[in-house]
Amino acid sequence: MTVSSYNPADPDDLVVAVEAPGAEAVRAAVGRARAAQPGWLGAGAGARSAALGRIAEAVEANAEELAALIVREVGKPLAEARGEVARTAAIWRYYAQAPYEPSGAVHETAAGPGLLLTRRRPYGVAGLIAPWNFPLAIPSWKAAPALAVGNTAVLKPAPEATACALRLAELAGLPADVFTVLPGGAEEGAALVDAADVVSFTGSTGVGRAVVRAATGRGVPVQAELGGLNAALVLPDADIESAAAHIAAAVAGYAGQKCTATSRVIAVGAAHEPLREALVKALAAVDDAVCGPVISAAARDRVTEAVSSAVAAGASVLTGGRVPERTGWYLEPTLLADVPAEHPLAREEFFGPVAVLHAAADLDEAIALANDTPHSLATSVHTRSLDVALAAADRLDAGMIRVNAPSSGVDFHLPFGGTKGASHGDREQGRAALDFYTVSRTVSVLPGGGA
Repeated sequence: MTVSSYNPADPDDLVVAVEAPGAEAVRAAVGRARAAQPGWLGAGAGARSAALGRIAEAVEANAEELAALIVREVGKPLAEARGEVARTAAIWRYYAQAPYEPSGAVHETAAGPGLLLTRRRPYGVAGLIAPWNFPLAIPSWKAAPALAVGNTAVLKPAPEATACALRLAELAGLPADVFTVLPGGAEEGAALVDAADVVSFTGSTGVGRAVVRAATGRGVPVQAELGGLNAALVLPDADIESAAAHIAAAVAGYAGQKCTATSRVIAVGAAHEPLREALVKALAAVDDAVCGPVISAAARDRVTEAVSSAVAAGASVLTGGRVPERTGWYLEPTLLADVPAEHPLAREEFFGPVAVLHAAADLDEAIALANDTPHSLATSVHTRSLDVALAAADRLDAGMIRVNAPSSGVDFHLPFGGTKGASHGDREQGRAALDFYTVSRTVSVLPGGGA
């Protein structure tokens, strides 16, 4: 099978085509990574720190090339692509310090002489499965902590992001079999889950649940990030123009192809009419420099069919909803109202520049509506009231709550993950990732006796 990646802004532009290696090649690569792991760990904290620091430097030295590759392969607007490259370098530099972090603690014995230690040790080979929407940042925030604590890593990128992943591994320049990229599809991904010692997955809910079942069936630690149906709450006291700008960016930035994108807008009380007007205006002003194409024809068709279905069920299109007459998989940023509560647009993540506007009488109703979802990753709250912000932060059932900011922001040095069906297992990023990629051991050292 050939893995092919095309430019979503110009579907005739083939970015890369490689042969998928197959399941047996994946198992062999994991075997080589397992053989290389003791040497990588044994080289010491200094060697691992220096190696990860060099990756950060290589990413920065090739920043414009990498940004252009992201634009071409996954259709990300140039400003966002440059931002992702900068974040990628920062991730590697952040985790370059992790090898020097304490790996355990010393405790007093309950009675008598001796030494009690806890120590965190790497599992062996980290199997990493990454999506296409952040083709450098997500592989990096998985691989960097795994490598920092002494694992080796095998990465299976999404087919649509093959070229970016291969270039990242090339720039990394790590010793043989320490960081391996294996392009492929479902067969290669399943083989990696069946062979690795610890698994990290980001992608669709259906595939993620299968990954979790397979890994837990083997008794292997697994984390899975599965997206989210994210809300933005706007209170009457909010700066409506600023809130509309933030929400428009979170709905339509990179065509809504972020697991932290806003897909439900909840206007509270008197905020409804002014927010509706401001948000329609803000979304209508979004251009290619912010939005860009969706990843494929199938992705665009899924969104347009959902919009048509919602309209047939009684919804109204406030702005957008059309497919421009142009080359590439473009779709106008879209806002709908009066979408039936059980329609898929109100219950599912569509990964496109589309959102539904809801009205709530008060904060209690808004929070109940925001929490009424099978999965929530990020929720934004727009208000001038500190009391409201704190109350919402305490009561919203979301992994990340962002006050007076777009939902679509991530701080790589803090834990990342959602609630309910959005995440499984430990958090990613920050120090939480170092814990996930290591297992704790308790060591008792008692006197050996004698004179």
